[in-house]
Amino acid sequence: MQIYWLKIKDIVQETAEIKTFLLERPEDFTWAEGSHTHFALKGFNAGEKPNRSLVRHMSISTVPAEDAIGITTRIKEQCSEFKTILKGMSVGDEVALFKTHTNLPLKRNGSKVYLLSSGVGIATFRSIVLDYFNRSEGVEAVHSLNIDSSRQFLFQELFQSTPDKSFTAQFVDSRNAYYAELQKLAADKDGLFYIVGSDEFLADNIALLREHGVSVEQMMLDKREEQKADLLS
Repeated sequence: MQIYWLKIKDIVQETAEIKTFLLERPEDFTWAEGSHTHFALKGFNAGEKPNRSLVRHMSISTVPAEDAIGITTRIKEQCSEFKTILKGMSVGDEVALFKTHTNLPLKRNGSKVYLLSSGVGIATFRSIVLDYFNRSEGVEAVHSLNIDSSRQFLFQELFQSTPDKSFTAQFVDSRNAYYAELQKLAADKDGLFYIVGSDEFLADNIALLREHGVSVEQMMLDKREEQKADLLS
């Protein structure tokens, strides 16, 4: 397993609680749209066994053309040991990345793509939207639906409805509004539904989509195959 120790080159305060850590990108480090990675802090591999409290599964919010590896995360005032350490880090400090993979490649089979997310989960979709804007072949259109009760919606400069690119974006601040909109989207029986969020959020979306006749083959989750099977069973 290759571990990349990378310096933080910039820290962007996206909202009151959300930051993007932009890391140096080695020439041999590549990734696809919708990728996740293992993001670790110093000391995670210092002992005989990895210290899992210093490792998190994170999405990469940038694309390779931006020449930086972006990790976007929420850091609350009261947070875990991992987030407390991360909150105190500065430009020039090092973090580790390893086991980078995507479960959410943009499928180009002529269908419309729906990106369903909760809160900072929309960061996973940023790279997918940029990839779609760069090359739209094989995708009828893309629609993003994000719920965030804080109303501090993320990446609004990118997630703007752009008719000439067949892209629409919706932000809502309540579960009722979100699921009312999702019921409308579920009317598309040929669409592809990409879902990112907590396991509870995934389960609720899966249940509603199934209830409206959407097949499990049309649902894309940022989960390993065995985890995906459990959620879809």
